[in-house]
Amino acid sequence: MADHKHDKTRNAEPETTGHEWDGIQEYNNPLPRWWLWTFYATIVWGVIYTILFPAWPLVSTATAGVLGWSTRDQVAQEIQAVEDANADMRAGIVETELARLHESPELHDFAVNAGAAVFRNNCSQCHGSGAAGAEGYPNLLDDAWLWGGQIEQIAYTVRHGIRNEDDPDARYSEMPGFGEILGEEEIDTLVAHVRSLPDGTDPLAGEGGQLFADNCAACHGEDGRGMRELGAPNLTDAIWLYGSDADSVRQSISEGPYGVMPPWGARLGEAEVRAVAAYVHQLGGGEETPADAPAN
Repeated sequence: MADHKHDKTRNAEPETTGHEWDGIQEYNNPLPRWWLWTFYATIVWGVIYTILFPAWPLVSTATAGVLGWSTRDQVAQEIQAVEDANADMRAGIVETELARLHESPELHDFAVNAGAAVFRNNCSQCHGSGAAGAEGYPNLLDDAWLWGGQIEQIAYTVRHGIRNEDDPDARYSEMPGFGEILGEEEIDTLVAHVRSLPDGTDPLAGEGGQLFADNCAACHGEDGRGMRELGAPNLTDAIWLYGSDADSVRQSISEGPYGVMPPWGARLGEAEVRAVAAYVHQLGGGEETPADAPAN
């Protein structure tokens, strides 16, 4: 009789929850004991974590936790540790004359690597990750420099920017819009003339040359090679900041481009400004500083 009852219990249908989907029933089997204990342990750990560490969001911050630890403080400490470790090198960059920075290979390498990081974080958005520039943003790899390619000149441009309203020492020049000065036919003639200059055309030759002499030579020079003191580009080198097609040149002449670069001196600090100048200078188009040239 006992064996019969045991077999009957063993063969009985398991209890179900009463839920059924497409003929499939849900058994009401107990969860494995190990799973339950693991689940309870995670609840206990969650409570302990919210007590020890920042956890619950408030209006403008979060609960600090008993330990007072935060990822922000940890990152700040790690950054400060790196700053302290590099303090001597950073001081060396500031104290060393930029034109003589290359005389200390270790200091120069540090400046170039630090400048590369500064460039990627602050300059690549406009000049490109490879510094090749884009329309309206100068290519920093070639040897065409509107304001000079010596390392001191590059540092000055980075420090103060160009045509911005935030720094009184910003480099400044402005090309007038000749659309309000010249007629359409004169502008068309001037466009064709300027576009021919990279092929070796005499800037002062022909009808276009007379228009160039009367309206453009004062800034771009009678030879069309520009003036760095004014930030006026060389029109004979086939390097076009705003495009070389007829429509782009016509727009530049008619409206006058007005590119703006922000000043980075206050945002970065002197060490970073010098470092990024060293990085840009060694990219391929940097110019040597003559021994008797003053720092700019």
